[in-house]
Amino acid sequence: MKQNIYDNPIFFKEYISLRESGVTFNDFVEQPAIKSAISTLKEKSILDLGCGTGHFAKYCIENGASKVMGVDISRNMIEQAKKENGHEKIEYICTPIEDLELHNQKFELIISSLAIHYIEDYSKLIVKVRSLLNKNGEFIFSTEHPIVTARKEMNNWVKDGSGNKLHWALDDYQEEGKREEHWYIDGVIKYHRTISTLINTLIDNGFIVEKIIEPQSIPSGLEQMSKLELINEERRPSFIVIKSSKLS
Repeated sequence: MKQNIYDNPIFFKEYISLRESGVTFNDFVEQPAIKSAISTLKEKSILDLGCGTGHFAKYCIENGASKVMGVDISRNMIEQAKKENGHEKIEYICTPIEDLELHNQKFELIISSLAIHYIEDYSKLIVKVRSLLNKNGEFIFSTEHPIVTARKEMNNWVKDGSGNKLHWALDDYQEEGKREEHWYIDGVIKYHRTISTLINTLIDNGFIVEKIIEPQSIPSGLEQMSKLELINEERRPSFIVIKSSKLS
């Protein structure tokens, strides 16, 4: 069964409150990195997998994209996207990414921001992405870093008696598969994959890997968030961003 935590009322309320603050790891670490990997948005047709409330879809249109299709499993997210980030050049579709069926449609750029670690069958997803890209089309995605998702306990900072973070515990790295954690609610499921799996699955399906980013915070993040918290990105990365292009 595909997970839809964003339609849980408790989770959705907390998540929206966090994102509306504008002071998050998404704002200062992940989003700047994924945007930096985009060569251009001008006149591009874009598929946004896991579009959430549509902020990135609207960003694409504001920066010259010809059209954007945003896809998300959550009805709450899609309704919020249509209300807050609607545009005549954006089409929002409420469906699981795994179930997306688009006939006779191709895109020049497919983006996915922090959604792929929720999808169980990564290989099948990459096959689908390739089928939806034009020749030489680009696929750029971010996911939680495998260093973060590896340990089964998903509680990785080892601390001293005063709560200071001593080091990051890494374990179970080669054992891919389901991980479960508490994030506002119990039972949030993610899927751990090694870096080699993330990259080699792309290569095996006819993609050229062009860039890998393990981002740190932009300077304004260090000013607005707890500097100590963001400095931890130097000790271990929260995210990985991978840019690839379809060979033919």
